[in-house]
Amino acid sequence: MRMKTKHTRRKVGKKHRSSQSARKVVPPRTVEEFFAMPGSIQETWIGVANTVSKMRADGVSLPKASNEFEVAPRSVIRLGGSALRKLKNGQYTAKSHDRLLRVVVVISKRKGLLEIATRDSRQASKAGKHSAAVERYLETGDASALAKFRGKHIVDANGKRVALLTDLRELDRLGSAGVLSFESLYPRSS
Repeated sequence: MRMKTKHTRRKVGKKHRSSQSARKVVPPRTVEEFFAMPGSIQETWIGVANTVSKMRADGVSLPKASNEFEVAPRSVIRLGGSALRKLKNGQYTAKSHDRLLRVVVVISKRKGLLEIATRDSRQASKAGKHSAAVERYLETGDASALAKFRGKHIVDANGKRVALLTDLRELDRLGSAGVLSFESLYPRSS
C-alpha cells in the first residue's frame, strides 16, 4: 500500500525569511542608541562607517575596503547605502560626504575629553585631525597643526556645538595628568 504525502503550498504574498534577515538593524542616531546596540552590531556599524571613509579617502573599491574592516560588502550597501553611489559599471563609490553616525572622542574646551556622536563625515574628519594635532603637539612640542583649530568646533548629532581645545597650557596639564593618552583619544567599543 502506498502512503500519500501531503503537499503544502506557500501562500501567495508570503515570503520565507531567514532568522538573520528578519532582524532589521536600525541605524543609530545618537551615542546612547549606538551604545545600546549589541557589541557585534556596534562593530559592524563601525566597520561600515570605516569602509565608507576608506573608500572616500583612498579611492579603493568596496570589496577591498570592506575586507580590511571585516565587513561584508552587502552589509555596507545595506547599512551605509546612503553614503554610496552606484556607478554605471555596477561598482560603488563613496559620496563626497555622508550622514552616517560616528562616535568620536573630542578634546573640548570646557569639558576635556568627550565622547560624542556626529552625523556628518566632515565633522568626524575634523575631530580626527584635531586629535592628531594634539597628539603631535604632546609628542613633539610642535603646535603648528593646532593653530588651524583655534576658535573651531564640532557639531554633534543633536546639532550642539562642541568647541575644540587649543590652549597649550591646558593641553600640557591634561597630557601630564595622563588624560590625553593615545588610547583615550579613541572611542570605546561595546
